[in-house]
Amino acid sequence: MASFNFSLSDPSAFILIGIPDLQDVHMWISIPFSTFYIIGLLGNFMILFVVGKEQILHKPTYLLLCMLALTDIVISTSVTPKDLCIFWFNLKDITVGGCLIQMFFLHAVSVMQSAVLVAMVFDCYVAICNPLRYFTILTNARIANIGLVGLIRAVLFFLPLSLLLSRQPFCANRIIPHTYCEHIAVTKMSCGDITVNKIHGLVMAFVIIGLDLMLVALSYGLIIRAVLRISSKNAHPKSLNTCTAHICVMLTSCILFLFSTLTHRFGQGITPHLHIILVDLFFLIPPMLNPIIYGVKSKKLCEKLGKCICKR
Repeated sequence: MASFNFSLSDPSAFILIGIPDLQDVHMWISIPFSTFYIIGLLGNFMILFVVGKEQILHKPTYLLLCMLALTDIVISTSVTPKDLCIFWFNLKDITVGGCLIQMFFLHAVSVMQSAVLVAMVFDCYVAICNPLRYFTILTNARIANIGLVGLIRAVLFFLPLSLLLSRQPFCANRIIPHTYCEHIAVTKMSCGDITVNKIHGLVMAFVIIGLDLMLVALSYGLIIRAVLRISSKNAHPKSLNTCTAHICVMLTSCILFLFSTLTHRFGQGITPHLHIILVDLFFLIPPMLNPIIYGVKSKKLCEKLGKCICKR
């Protein structure tokens, strides 16, 4: 596909240059990016379709899985289509409003996803530590409320960040060395005082991620303690198997997130294009792997998926 050289239509817009120093190979980079994106969309939409269609799957675990699928779809779609427009058509400009909207959705839905992952580990905890009261503690209505609280938390934390940036004056040099409107990169475009923005972004990131990781660690600590108290050693692997899918999802998400965050803030020696590729993969690989992980580990979901495919 040819690369078209479109001129900047709005002089007040930002320019996303894509991956620095690798503009010549943007077309090749787009191949794995688009492949990961399509696989992720198909997998997550398939989960939503199967769980929505099969009444037997209308249970807390699968409702949480649907929430995870929705956040995966929104996160990858917030970034990848614009990436591909840059790679394929050289459409690098994005309006200030569009940039702030992309940034808000990306960060807010990421926070929402973090809340869903915490709820999923709590689901594992109840299933192992209090199985007899599982459906009493985790009703479908309670799961819906958890999702609503997670959404409200995400909006309340990151809407002020976007509003603060929208009131900032931006400099004439509006070139962002990135594939999407990353918060720190957009903040650096401002000619005004960005101290409040930096502090707010840093505090919110550490408060939200720190709190969620503490809750996850606490839940897993209680799960391990409960499993070790089981007298039958043969039951240990069976009990822990309940959490293996969630552990795999947490590892893929957290490792990529922590690596990209640490390299952005402290990895001055790392080349910019390597950091940007890693960040983009963080928005593509977990959404692609999550449906595969849960599809393999959940027998009921796998069976229903197989039936739906066979009927087609």
